[in-house]
Amino acid sequence: MTDPRPKPLHYTTAPTAEDIAALAEQALAAIPARLRRHISNLAITIEDEADDETLAEMGLESAWELSGLYHGTPLGSRSVSDPARMPDLVTLYRLPILLEWIEEGEDLFRLVRNVLIHEIGHHFGLSDDDIDALEAGPD
Repeated sequence: MTDPRPKPLHYTTAPTAEDIAALAEQALAAIPARLRRHISNLAITIEDEADDETLAEMGLESAWELSGLYHGTPLGSRSVSDPARMPDLVTLYRLPILLEWIEEGEDLFRLVRNVLIHEIGHHFGLSDDDIDALEAGPD
């Protein structure tokens, strides 16, 4: 089995939205097929940072605090009688991701993957606490 992670990238300029999108697509491709089929209607978009309205909705004061956001109805909260809806959306915020990348020195692919997987967790109905517990592993 081949390693799905890209080779570490060395940037001479700040990674663009297209660079972040490519890393997100690589991370999506590595998700097991049995889970990937549940996110086939999930769109991913890249923005530089969250707008003031989004920050107010999230109760945040600074755009630097938000690296990703899930917009949609979690799978467990849906009903067959629901009206047709737009695809669920995960927004990755490029500038906060890049700031964390610079400050923490983490591999950019791993960072983008972690933010993306966190937001996909919300698509599956997991809370931030649930996701944190899963990331921490067994006690």
